[in-house]
Amino acid sequence: MIQKYCNSLTQYSRRKTREVYIGEVPLGGDNPIRVQSMTTVDTMDTMGSVEQTLRMVESGCEYVRITAPSIKEAQNLENIKNELRKRGCNVPLVADIHFTPNAAELAATIVEKVRVNPGNYADKKKFEQIEYTDQAYADELRRIEDKFSPLVEICKVNNTTIRIGTNHGSLSDRIMSRYGDTPLGMVESALEFIRICEAMDYKDLVVSMKSSNPQVMVQAYRLLVNKLDEEGLEPYPLHLGVTEAGEAEDGRIKSAVGIGTLLEDGLGDTVRVSLTEEPEVEAPVAKIMVDRLLKKSNQSKIESIENYPVNPFEYHRRETEEVLNFGHENVPRVIADFSKKEKVEVKDLKAIGHSYLPELDKWGMNDLGADYIYTGSNPVEFMLPNGLKEVIDYKTWQSGSDQINRFPLISDLQEVNHIHNKLNFILIDANDYDQIIFGFVKKSANTVLILHSEQAHATASIRRFVVELMNQNIHVPVVLRQTYSELSEDELMIYASTDAGALYIDGVGDGIMLSPEKTSSVDQLKLYNNTAFGILQAARTRITKTEYISCPSCGRTLFDLQETTAMIRKRTDHLKGVKIGIMGCIVNGPGEMADADFGYVGSGKGKITLYKGQEVVKRSVPSENALDELIELIKENGKWVEPEGVEV
Repeated sequence: MIQKYCNSLTQYSRRKTREVYIGEVPLGGDNPIRVQSMTTVDTMDTMGSVEQTLRMVESGCEYVRITAPSIKEAQNLENIKNELRKRGCNVPLVADIHFTPNAAELAATIVEKVRVNPGNYADKKKFEQIEYTDQAYADELRRIEDKFSPLVEICKVNNTTIRIGTNHGSLSDRIMSRYGDTPLGMVESALEFIRICEAMDYKDLVVSMKSSNPQVMVQAYRLLVNKLDEEGLEPYPLHLGVTEAGEAEDGRIKSAVGIGTLLEDGLGDTVRVSLTEEPEVEAPVAKIMVDRLLKKSNQSKIESIENYPVNPFEYHRRETEEVLNFGHENVPRVIADFSKKEKVEVKDLKAIGHSYLPELDKWGMNDLGADYIYTGSNPVEFMLPNGLKEVIDYKTWQSGSDQINRFPLISDLQEVNHIHNKLNFILIDANDYDQIIFGFVKKSANTVLILHSEQAHATASIRRFVVELMNQNIHVPVVLRQTYSELSEDELMIYASTDAGALYIDGVGDGIMLSPEKTSSVDQLKLYNNTAFGILQAARTRITKTEYISCPSCGRTLFDLQETTAMIRKRTDHLKGVKIGIMGCIVNGPGEMADADFGYVGSGKGKITLYKGQEVVKRSVPSENALDELIELIKENGKWVEPEGVEV
């Protein structure tokens, strides 16, 4: 049985949604997937907002969102809009509202779309657990309707669209008390507002389910689609985004694991990538994700899945047997592909996290140290560090002198006459359903499959093969292999994160292998290795480094987010597994960073509030002392380790 959330699990097929007009740029229906972003300039800085908006439009933004935290900012949207129109820029504007219905009602008469957060539009969050009777809960829903319905009436009169934008971290106490901190809670938070709109015959809606955790975000969007269909509600267009994704490679990988997975599902009508960088950088990254979908139309037909033994709304890792250190409860392993190098030298291994320290005559390994290195038919000529094992082609292994410390990669089962007694890799094209393969792995307890596909929709092809393994009750571990030709750094991170991330989100994958199609430089091999680890971290299947949940900045921000994030990262990026939230204002404060262990939140000009989880620990800390105070807080809670003195 398939729990319905997309048109097909094996063919790219975009969900048909209701068409909604945002100004003169329609969304949903048969329209292209739109790209948007949000300004970071103070909304009261009219010319600064205008200039930044123009740069964003030039970079590819089709909608521009601007924060309106109070009446005065909402009013100034008119000045910004007028100046843009005077300059010939007709991009639709979106007002971003938290806590202030009066600002939303004013903004709705000025801009083309208003975003409201159902977690704080009619509620003040106190982090209280409240027991509701059914009657008391119904009374609360009537109170919400009283607060929200005036905005709906204004939007009907002014042809203004509303986005109901749920955020995982800012669910109301009411929702948290009844549904918990769950994807279902996120969905129900939006449905409360959607039902009010439909009862008022207002359907110019867009919906989003954002979280800084890609796993939660994907589950929530899928569940939303399922519930909309189940209740017979309109198929509203979806705005996709991973909130507080961060900066640089982490932000791109995390965004692609979440957004890319849903786009592969055929879900999504507009995309916003949230990076802690200048907003005009975001649209080109989003465009890479969206434009890649055009290639999906070239895919060959893949047999449909009638019985999908995976719950798409909850994470459960596929059950596998343990083969050496693959599968079962082992973290997914990373295999670095050096097979295109004629000769691997000691210094090359630094690219995959292993450095030889001649002064100490020992190897050092950092947190991104690969577990295996695949060298094809050119085995390394020196002793590898203890933390790194070698995989070579079967023929080379068979004729070689060391058949114990090296492991064979079999690409043709017909050639096999003997195998390693602990670990053997079989390279399989996921489109090949030869029963010889299934028969072999059923008999061999020391086998790991390396699955790859040349399909345009490789994710679907690999998913289909793994479903066949599950249906035949075969518990062999699976390594996901993707091969890429010459790509830019952003393209590689986004393509790989989408291809592998979509499977890891569903609990499929016991290892990852990213392979260059041609000979690659050491820098490129490092990028492949770092991307592999980044994907596993973003999918929450292997945590190897500090995670930063940092918002992308907006007009509410009370300090320079890019500079502050870099400063905090410099002092804390050795804290493996620790999650630090860096938020520019109280709106993005304790709620938005719900996943963080510690928080650094702007609370006034030059003032920082520090959190442990969602609990305030110190208020009004001068910004010049705040980082030292944050580190002291981490130490007090036993999460601090001193950085290593030797670079590895």
